[in-house]
Amino acid sequence: MPLTADSAVIRRLMVRPGPAGEDRAPVPASAAAVSAVLRAFGRSPRDLPVRTVVYVGAHAPDPALAPEHEGFAVRTASAPGRALRLAHQELHDGTADFALVAGFDEPEAGTITVHAVKRAAEAVADGDTVLGILDPATPADPGTAPELMPLTHGHRATDPGRHRLLLWSGRDEQDEQRVRGELLPLLSGLHHEAFPALPTVVPCGTEPGPVRGAAVTVAALSAAAVHKAKAVTAARPRPVALLFPGQGSQHHAMAAGLYGREPVFTAAFDAAVSHMGDEGPRIRADWLTDGRPLIPVDDVRRAQPLLFAVDYALGRMVIGWGVRPTAVLGHSAGELVAATIAGAVALPDAVAMVMERVREAVRIPPGGMLAVAAEEHRLRPYLRDDVAVAAVNANQQTMLAGPAEPLAEIAQALRADGLTVVTVPATSPFHSPAMAPASEAVEAAYRNIPLRPPTLPLYSGYTGELLRPEEAVSPRFWARQITDTVYFKQALESLLAADDMLLIEAGPRQTLTAFARRHRAVRLGASAAVPLLPGRPGTAEADRQSVLTAAARLWTEGHAPSPVALSALWTWSAGPHTGAEDTAPAPRLAAATS
Repeated sequence: MPLTADSAVIRRLMVRPGPAGEDRAPVPASAAAVSAVLRAFGRSPRDLPVRTVVYVGAHAPDPALAPEHEGFAVRTASAPGRALRLAHQELHDGTADFALVAGFDEPEAGTITVHAVKRAAEAVADGDTVLGILDPATPADPGTAPELMPLTHGHRATDPGRHRLLLWSGRDEQDEQRVRGELLPLLSGLHHEAFPALPTVVPCGTEPGPVRGAAVTVAALSAAAVHKAKAVTAARPRPVALLFPGQGSQHHAMAAGLYGREPVFTAAFDAAVSHMGDEGPRIRADWLTDGRPLIPVDDVRRAQPLLFAVDYALGRMVIGWGVRPTAVLGHSAGELVAATIAGAVALPDAVAMVMERVREAVRIPPGGMLAVAAEEHRLRPYLRDDVAVAAVNANQQTMLAGPAEPLAEIAQALRADGLTVVTVPATSPFHSPAMAPASEAVEAAYRNIPLRPPTLPLYSGYTGELLRPEEAVSPRFWARQITDTVYFKQALESLLAADDMLLIEAGPRQTLTAFARRHRAVRLGASAAVPLLPGRPGTAEADRQSVLTAAARLWTEGHAPSPVALSALWTWSAGPHTGAEDTAPAPRLAAATS
């Protein structure tokens, strides 16, 4: 059974209402008791996912209990075990995203046992501690609680030929040199098979100092890499902002080197794809194939779902390192990823929005996009026949979009006038009036999506400013992104005006990194831009090496990414370990079943 189809118990708490030592009377399944369940783990109900359901398992449920309480659905079952089974099924069916299952008078009268349950892959991606996977197949009695099976979550795969990260630090420059001096002879005399098992951070178990060094290397080159590494004094780490690219940055097998080799990325990607319905497995297969995909990656039916899944998985991976972004900014389709990370829309609903956008986009006659090295005002005289300015990305970096035939004619005219024009890989005329029918159709569908204000600052490429609460909850705002111009340059300006930032691009090709490096704040060194993935398609090992290089930058910047989480990049595998460089991504994560 795939991990994404299972439900994981992530927390369990026994509540004892009333003073200790009293005789226990049965706890009534009242509205007050449901309120206590909603707050059982110390969270405010407003911090719970929108589609949270409370299951009340009691031998005699109160018939007066309302089907909704504090805005959340309430279900009753005749026994706590049956409540757990029903919650599992609802999570599996996708009608809920989080379940609080309350067993009244369990394990004894006067107590309530509360289980917090969510989908297993999403629990892994969110960094939850998983107590176990519900196994509804056993026992046969539907009123008995299902067993908790252990989470099978990959295994160690310590190949010394794979790149890994070495981090070290000192209290001052002299102390850093001392630590480095102790590390070098260890590396020179170390057997290559033991190289992956070295601690990520040296010295191990001490607070990192302000003078830091890092090396991304394989066993055979480790001593030379550490010797050549430059020490950096980390004064005040700049806050991290995540950038999510959109259509045009995609390429075949983008980030596939992380799939099956980085646990959070793998789980988050699988979680996103699991909500894509019957098309999900085909989308993943086209992404991973070594041959010819059924649908090319530049087709909107592949580009947008895969970009969402990859961007989202990369963002969750960075957060899984313990690096908490202070802001997010997405470009075009990447803005929906930013909204998901920022809590404005739940993952299943965000995926539904992407797939609805795709369904309507394929009804529009073919079109495309152009990147032109010119300012917006210089291009406006060329515009006609639904060809429009699609995006203003940086100085001398503007995109046009529109129907295929007039767009091709305009491209020819621009080149004839001496302008540099590059065709963007896209088959639909996003961000042009040609997409208006699609925009109207998705707006109607988006009215059924529960939206909320983001809990993390989200800078919008459609307003160029910090997203306002009323915009975040507006179906029209999200629908018009199909037709409206992306003002990434202005949004980046607003973001960097708030503070000096370390910008991390969570997506393929380094497109947004290139735009950011043209900004004055980045050119002067006040802010910095770091990509997670290589600038062009490459090998699986190149993907991992690029991610490790970004992690090294976070370390030397002064952040403290989790050594355990980082080490998964060279010590974890979802599938059989061959002892050699993988030539194809490993199988999906799996959970133990009976």
